Amino acid sequence: MYCIIQLQTIDNVWEPSQARKLGPYFHDGRRRIDYVLTYTVQKPVSMSPTSSGSFVRGLRQSLSRSLRRSTSSAQDDPENASELGCQEDVKRVRREEFEDNLMEMGLELEKDEGTKIPGVGFLKIHAPWDILCREAEFMKLKMPTKKVYEVKSASNFMEKISQFFNKMTKPLQPNVEDSKMETIKHLSYPFSREKQHLFDLSDKDSFFNSKNRSLIVHGVLKRTKCVRGKHNVGLISLLGNGVYTSAYPLHDVSNTSLLLYDEWARYSIFYKYQPIGLIRKYFGEKVGLYFAWLGVYTQMLIPASIVGVIVFLYGCATLDDNIPSMEICDPRNNITMCPLCDRVCNYWKLVAACGTARASHLFDNSATVFFSIFMALWATMFMEHWKRRQMRLNYIWDLTTFEEEEVSGASPSRAFQHLQILSLNPICPLFQTVKLTCTDRMPAYMTTLVMMCFMICATFVVVLGVVLYRIAIMTALQLTQTPATNVRATVKTTAAIINLIIIIILDEVYGALARWLTVLEVPKTDKSFEERLIIKSFILKFLNSFTPIVYLAFFRGRLVGRPGSYIYVLSSFRMEECAHAGCLMELCIQLCITMLGKQLIQNNLFEIGIPKLKKMLRRRKTGMDTQEEELEKKLRRHEKDHFLGPFIGLSPEYMEMIMQFGMVTLFVASFPLAPLFALLNNVIEIRLDAKKFVKELRRPLAARAKNIGIWYTLLRGISKVAVIVNAFVISFTSDFIPRLVYQYMYSPDGTLHGFVDHQLSFFNVSHFRPGTEPLEPMLGNQKVEVCRYKDYRDSPWSDTPYDFSREFWCILAARLAFVIVFQNVVMLMSDFVDWLIPDIPKEINVQMQKERTLFVEMFMKEEQGKRILWNNQGESPCQPRSRRISNNI
Repeated sequence: MYCIIQLQTIDNVWEPSQARKLGPYFHDGRRRIDYVLTYTVQKPVSMSPTSSGSFVRGLRQSLSRSLRRSTSSAQDDPENASELGCQEDVKRVRREEFEDNLMEMGLELEKDEGTKIPGVGFLKIHAPWDILCREAEFMKLKMPTKKVYEVKSASNFMEKISQFFNKMTKPLQPNVEDSKMETIKHLSYPFSREKQHLFDLSDKDSFFNSKNRSLIVHGVLKRTKCVRGKHNVGLISLLGNGVYTSAYPLHDVSNTSLLLYDEWARYSIFYKYQPIGLIRKYFGEKVGLYFAWLGVYTQMLIPASIVGVIVFLYGCATLDDNIPSMEICDPRNNITMCPLCDRVCNYWKLVAACGTARASHLFDNSATVFFSIFMALWATMFMEHWKRRQMRLNYIWDLTTFEEEEVSGASPSRAFQHLQILSLNPICPLFQTVKLTCTDRMPAYMTTLVMMCFMICATFVVVLGVVLYRIAIMTALQLTQTPATNVRATVKTTAAIINLIIIIILDEVYGALARWLTVLEVPKTDKSFEERLIIKSFILKFLNSFTPIVYLAFFRGRLVGRPGSYIYVLSSFRMEECAHAGCLMELCIQLCITMLGKQLIQNNLFEIGIPKLKKMLRRRKTGMDTQEEELEKKLRRHEKDHFLGPFIGLSPEYMEMIMQFGMVTLFVASFPLAPLFALLNNVIEIRLDAKKFVKELRRPLAARAKNIGIWYTLLRGISKVAVIVNAFVISFTSDFIPRLVYQYMYSPDGTLHGFVDHQLSFFNVSHFRPGTEPLEPMLGNQKVEVCRYKDYRDSPWSDTPYDFSREFWCILAARLAFVIVFQNVVMLMSDFVDWLIPDIPKEINVQMQKERTLFVEMFMKEEQGKRILWNNQGESPCQPRSRRISNNI
């Protein structure tokens, strides 16, 4: 609209090619589109011609009347429809004001309203060279100078090792220039218009790449305001109020995007490293750090997977030599067990638990302790490896001196919080800001506290509901005379699947709730907004995923009571017991189904299916679903990107991996194959995310960052908690400590022979409470007088019947001692590894010192050159004036 005359003049001089017409350029084919704003285009409301001032006054009066009028339907009230049209006119006026201010800032604009997409208008923005230089200096963008230096390793030995490693991994490296080892590096310096001679400006079109250009334009958009009277409105409020519908940079159609797809986003190259340098060059440092972290995490899962498979194979190899499972499976051990539920459950033989006992040995063996220690050290090594990798990337990307800025209201994702505040003023409901005090924020904080507590309680209630389901189904299946083995398998599997479905549904609910609560608080800065959102989402989703697992690991089977004195829930549901071999097998099943189910459903449904469905709906809404291929060829770059999904940030990607990291480390003692499943998932996840970023999503703003932020703190916290959790799993959930105590204190021959009988207590069936005894007192042809149950209690014929026995207290003391020793030893080893490995690699430290020295030398030479020039011209450089000292005293 503003550049039509100018564009027609240019088009007459130079006709752009077809590729440039459809590419990210203005209609003249020369000026590059650096940023796009979209808005809704509607038919103008018919109004009598008036002057500009009377139009605005009438518009305000119309809007104020609309607030006092009842909210009737626009179809029933024609005046209401005209007021809606007035609101659209308000938006148009605001757009014009905002665009005028953008042109005053030096940006060049071009509008497309009669496009192939009906109802959508595009505002294309281009930053000319002088504006790019001005904003780059203001933002202190580091750009490569002409000065280069050679990058060397700290020692010849390390250089030889690096060369050997690069040679061995050459087939795994992507075929891009950025992946090759750099031996020459340009010195980078914050751009300055006064020091342009330091930079190579031979090709001004490519000096600022598309990533930097979009970042610069976004900075201008953030600072530009609409000022009229007391109103001060920025881009965020305009987006939140619907004046503009979206804002995004365009995908580049150059070789960079093609290389990213060929060398990163294809599933056939899953075995190759990621082109991290190219990812950072195209998407920015924040996205580059995420994929670098994901690559390091996936790479570190390889040794963990190998050790986990070895532990599992050790359990398989020693299965036939496991004495406790052999005793359980021996039919000659005619041990009668007490019923598993009241009335309808019968007595049963211990040999029926043979399959569960053998399966439990695969995960509950002596190698489990070693694997838990290994995984604790692995988590520390992973954190240290990432710190060093992050520091190396900071040096390569020239971020060592970068400090993140605190910018208030700079993220489009926070537009809706401004919308809630801006709608408070009854005179001008769209365009007046309100400064909030602590008193104003207190209701939002109280709402957050109450809602968080309520949702945490709701998570516990859901777990209780699944427990009651298991108890009810167990009783119902017993009434149908189903074999005990099938009953347990059915209850375990169906309960785990129900838990999985509930977890996935509540994850989505908790994510939306956390965002709503964070918006309600109206944080002052983007960083504060993101951190608060992450903390709320993490707490809710972590409890949602791990509460059922914690119940199985530490509470199930311990809140049961004993025969004749069971504990009941809601006065009628008897608490469920573990299988004879313990709850470790059920814990393993729950972990396996939850981990695999979340990965498969979230990857296939949420990350592939739903985005494609949304894209199809966007096309259908704009009438572009018919003749899609023909129209796709005619669409320009900014029109194609309009149909891509909006980029909502990296928090969902990080959250998914953080939950997986918790699955891998927290309960790894009960599921040694978890690292293997995580590795297989991540290999696919990297390519899936890559394809999504390249083909399915709009190009994100190239945000700068030097670390992964609060996610590192969460990872470190999980790795510390994992040590304690695994210590309790080994000590209390598995039978490792009871076996150890029996073997060295009570076994007559120092073996585990007799261990099964040792951990079973006796119960006199005549001591059942009335109404709880089995309906069938016979087992086979024999009447049962005494049954056994798994616990360490005195016999009914002792002086203290059914009290905890001496063995119980010995084993409890051993369990607590193991927790204390395991926790302190492993954490001490982890801290030692942390101290042993420096955070900054030695060669990087050397290169950083070398850069500082070269900077000093470069500026000293420049100063000397200036002095020589001044001397040749007969001038003297500016020096402080000296005052003649008088000799008079």
